[in-house]
Amino acid sequence: GGGRFASRTRTFSTVTAGLLELAAWLEAEQVQAVAMEATATYWKPVYYLLEGSFDARLVNPRDVRQVKGRKTDVKDAQWLAQLLQHDLVRSSFVPEAPVRDLRELTRGRAHLKADRTRAVNRLEKQVEETGLKITAVTSAVLGASTRAMLEALVAGERDPAVLADLAKGSLRAKRSELERALRVARFSEASAFMIGQSLSAIDMIDAQTRAYEERIAAAMRPFGRARELLVTIPGVSEHISAVILGAIGADVSAFPTAAHLASWAGVCPGNNRSAGREGSAATTHGDSYLRGALGMAAGHIARSSSPPCYLKSYYARVRKRRGARRAQVALQHKIIVAVWHMLAAGVAYAELGADYFDRRPRPARQRADHAKRLLEELSQEGYDVTRLLPSPAA
Repeated sequence: GGGRFASRTRTFSTVTAGLLELAAWLEAEQVQAVAMEATATYWKPVYYLLEGSFDARLVNPRDVRQVKGRKTDVKDAQWLAQLLQHDLVRSSFVPEAPVRDLRELTRGRAHLKADRTRAVNRLEKQVEETGLKITAVTSAVLGASTRAMLEALVAGERDPAVLADLAKGSLRAKRSELERALRVARFSEASAFMIGQSLSAIDMIDAQTRAYEERIAAAMRPFGRARELLVTIPGVSEHISAVILGAIGADVSAFPTAAHLASWAGVCPGNNRSAGREGSAATTHGDSYLRGALGMAAGHIARSSSPPCYLKSYYARVRKRRGARRAQVALQHKIIVAVWHMLAAGVAYAELGADYFDRRPRPARQRADHAKRLLEELSQEGYDVTRLLPSPAA
């Protein structure tokens, strides 16, 4: 009353019963809006329980950091309440429950992929420590032939000729090399046990990954139309489209413009300008899983030998001037901007063509810069460009 700020402080348990008591107390106090800091994953149970009954806002701690020397839980809560009272907090993007489920599933699949990579590296290290040089003959430590040899070694077979005869396909032509690579002075039972455990761990991870793929396919059914649109972008596969939709969902209304989405994803330059000086313009922090998916799509476009397209032509132009790393980020920015426009308008990707930059009209300044670059290239190749003059039509 009278425009004065009053506060009441209570402490609740974080178990479900305590959170329900918190919700009941907030309703009794006629609270309408709730703000909370995003602290690791500890905010999720509280937010998910309150979001249906209140205007729940998740706040980045970086935006509401207290002055040093005034850090307590109670003071933080009071400060958040005052900021919320004056509408001075920016709510972080928290998608709907179906999108959150898809997000957790795709992130779990990414963790399994990383676990499998570590398990394969551990297996290769164990094989090298025994003196086996299989990888000197075949690069695939988990190929069909190599897997059969390792399983035979774990089962007790030690004859190099018998092991080499397990080779399949084109590798059978290298049996003599395999015999030399499979001859070791000592292959202990401990080594056989550890290699067997590593193979079992990889099989278990593969089974878990297949289970995740099935659940992701089921979670993607409500986003069927959005998935059909995204896979029309060069470099975006079913796998990448699931990660993108799990990060932002099919409704991009939370992002006013494509630039907002690119900034949130962390694929645009940062601003660091003060007193007329330009500092580092490194990209901002964003969703690491979304950036990884965009990086996979950009890498596929850059390495693809398929017919050239607009995105590949754009990557080549930027790489020539700014280098491969900056060109990768620029390509990721192009992809996420296309994603926003496609989901906002509900339209498929429109291919502009690899010759788009040659067909579009360019200002005189750009034409002059382009001619200057061409002359410099001809000069570097040893041609005399001193007599070249622009035609009247130019």
